[in-house]
Amino acid sequence: MKSLPEILKEIRPEFDFTTSNNFMEDGMLDSFDMVTLVSTLDKTYDISIQGTDIVPENFQNLQTIEALLRKCGVQL
Repeated sequence: MKSLPEILKEIRPEFDFTTSNNFMEDGMLDSFDMVTLVSTLDKTYDISIQGTDIVPENFQNLQTIEALLRKCGVQL
């Protein structure tokens, strides 16, 4: 199974996501990328992220995305 940094690198290969604390503010992800990321996470981890959880606060950095995945039952 792909790691979260690998998934992010596939979406935006030009960025090193391990160096940012806020992907949106740093211009690494936009709203379209977020939709792509949610779809990829759903497929990769066989989960369904709720619409109410698809907010920028849950996609700020690796830690916030990992917390969202754990909330959805993913063992990291």
